[in-house]
Amino acid sequence: MIEPLIRAANLEKTFPGTGRKEPRVSVLRGISLDVHPGEMVSIVGPSGSGKSTLLYCLSGLEPYDTGSVHLAGRELSSLRRGALAALRRRHVGFVFQSFNLIPSLTARENIALPARLARQRVQRAAIDRALADVGLTDRGGHRPGQLSGGQQQRIAIARVLALRPDIVFADEPTGSLDTATGTDVLRLLRASAGDGRSVVMVTHDLEAAALADRVLVLRDGTIHRELRHPTPEQVLEAITLAGASA
Repeated sequence: MIEPLIRAANLEKTFPGTGRKEPRVSVLRGISLDVHPGEMVSIVGPSGSGKSTLLYCLSGLEPYDTGSVHLAGRELSSLRRGALAALRRRHVGFVFQSFNLIPSLTARENIALPARLARQRVQRAAIDRALADVGLTDRGGHRPGQLSGGQQQRIAIARVLALRPDIVFADEPTGSLDTATGTDVLRLLRASAGDGRSVVMVTHDLEAAALADRVLVLRDGTIHRELRHPTPEQVLEAITLAGASA
């Protein structure tokens, strides 16, 4: 049996209260889930349900209080900071709404940066292919400030495509894009889930969520419902019911 790329068990996460005497606020409450190779999973839910916190805990960007997360076979809480960073460099790609491109680097240099940080050989052909995949072959020498928001997000996607990580974590990847560009970005993310690689995406976009193999609907830090290959209308209904019963 193929092992999941991500396995979370009884995941709990709290944040400090607003004042020193205020109790801690529970954000994740005993979440358990698996993400298998080749799978795309969307995480949706009402505002404040814990979507982004769950994504950050699964990817090792945010520590959790109790429970466990195994990422590519390694339990995250057992790793020191350097080992955790090395694990992410080897296995993980990130796509955020804010792009996170380095302003002083060209598009091509931004795409190559994760491989350089991981001390991997930078394949020029892989960068060329990634630029072609996002339709920006003629923008490789441009810096982020010379690109539109949609072009910057496509460069962020190209950065992930060139690295070919085992797992892509995407947090509202289409939140600041127009419809046409957002559709292109989602197509690329969907295509990147395959050949043993997986995508985990947080989104408010119903059409985006419905592209996934599974949709996890969060409510008050728990998995309220799981949908398999849903329509956008089914996703909306599940989110609405989660909000109404919160």
